[in-house]
Amino acid sequence: MTIQDDMDNYTQDGTLDIHKKPANKKTTGNWKACRFILGTECCERLAYYGMSTNIVNYLEKQMDMDNVAASTSVTNWSGTCYATPLIGAFIADAYLGRYWTIASFVVIYIGGMTLLTLSASVPGLTPTCNGENCHATATQTAITFVALYLIALGTGGIKPCVSSFGADQFDDTDEEEKESKSSFFNWFYFVINVGAMIASSVLVWIQMNVGWGWGLGVPTVTMAIAVVFFFAGSKFYRLQKPGGSPLTRMLQVIVASFRKSKVKVPEDESLLYENQDDESNIQGSRKLQHTKILTFFDKAAVETESDNKGEVKSSWKLCTVTQVEELKALIRLLPIWATGIVFAAVYSQMSTMFVLQGNTMDQHMGPHFTIPSASLSLFDTLSVLFWTPVYDQFIVPMARKFTGHERGFTQLQRMGIGLVISIFAMVSAGILEVVRLSYVRTHNLYDQETIPMTIFWQVPQYFFVGCAEVFTFIGQLEFFYDQAPDAMRSLCSALSLTTVALGNYLSTLLVIVVTNVTTSGGRPGWIANNLNRGHLDYFFWLLAILSFLNFLVYLWISKWYTYKKTTGHAL
Repeated sequence: MTIQDDMDNYTQDGTLDIHKKPANKKTTGNWKACRFILGTECCERLAYYGMSTNIVNYLEKQMDMDNVAASTSVTNWSGTCYATPLIGAFIADAYLGRYWTIASFVVIYIGGMTLLTLSASVPGLTPTCNGENCHATATQTAITFVALYLIALGTGGIKPCVSSFGADQFDDTDEEEKESKSSFFNWFYFVINVGAMIASSVLVWIQMNVGWGWGLGVPTVTMAIAVVFFFAGSKFYRLQKPGGSPLTRMLQVIVASFRKSKVKVPEDESLLYENQDDESNIQGSRKLQHTKILTFFDKAAVETESDNKGEVKSSWKLCTVTQVEELKALIRLLPIWATGIVFAAVYSQMSTMFVLQGNTMDQHMGPHFTIPSASLSLFDTLSVLFWTPVYDQFIVPMARKFTGHERGFTQLQRMGIGLVISIFAMVSAGILEVVRLSYVRTHNLYDQETIPMTIFWQVPQYFFVGCAEVFTFIGQLEFFYDQAPDAMRSLCSALSLTTVALGNYLSTLLVIVVTNVTTSGGRPGWIANNLNRGHLDYFFWLLAILSFLNFLVYLWISKWYTYKKTTGHAL
């Protein structure tokens, strides 16, 4: 077999098949593998959203929490769900690889969902209810939160790995496969929202009308189906080799740089230390080209006489250019990462303030059917399902004609458009609340639990959030995968997810601060238990202003960003 035949038959990005042999292009990867990954993600997201979309109502109605306690509990838990991916990502990149990390953490995930289902259905574990008034004991509350945080830990091994694992099925060195990878991220987010659509409609209705035991049991069974889907595609998968601890490699660069703080970096970058083979000495990673930023860390790659003493060079004294560029790449990503936090705070309102706002409105759809307020997130999902194929099939080809860019918009442009749309989401929610409160005042309905104003006036704010997701969240997925060094892709995907974690925590902080400030002097506050006497519109205006300021910062940061460049092949 000639070298050319070898290149035609096998991937050049270092991926292996399930038997640890070089991945064959014809029998592994590409869309034949992705159908299993997309099926897995659809079921997993249906399970997750089937449990999380309505959890604020579960805590409020079943666990007897007030508005502020329920919403902050949800945002704290949601934040943890998006923080634990750092744990899973580190394990995947350093030791197990993405496939085995997913396989391991799914056990914890199912354990948490099973416990949550039991806590809502087994007598003695469920709260005592007298009509609509429920009381949960300390033990029952503890079991519920143990289950929720087991789910948060389990999802930490899946969230950062599934999208990256899907992208691994396309060889970066093959132009045709590389182009398909961009479409994968769009369809990946599409199937997430197919699962979310079923969850926010069918499962939320079951929870509010049939019971929480069935409403949480169905997502648990769906999660088991996701596991079957995942393992069924094993023979088709391409697996990236774990490259060792990225944190250790970055720490080595920092230590070596400070050790050589007085050493001068040569003007000729070819004099910097790099192994002479075509491949990087980092498992599963291609070489990275030297960049002329953050030059202090280049000192770690300057060879001195002391580095040549002894047969083996110490990585704590001398690092390769690729190793140095890994650290630089992560540092370059951090400012872009930070601007995603406010967007995530806007996104988190769908499971908290939007739901509480909807609870005060007329939920009837016809004379005999009511739609739970949490089910309005269905319109966010429908927006995503509409805009994802429109973006992929129509907007990208049209934009390509004007920009000349292969993807229509650069990843940074795409994310920026989403940040702008998110401002309109908060403005829309704020306007609705102004109109709702005006109706309350005009008709003196302050003590009415719901007012005769249809909940479907909330549709525009959900629709704007969904449109913003297609641009910002999908753009983030692609951007952080694409700009991450090969051996740090799970970690960087997890980093993008932590914006959602911090966005939820930011929302919690804002709610706490706003509540403390606005309830002083005996006032009901912006987020009152009776929202008819509060000013939830002020909270939405606050988020709109923060979103606008965040966009201005994003424009300034993105102007200075430089995209990474790779060379050679993965080892």
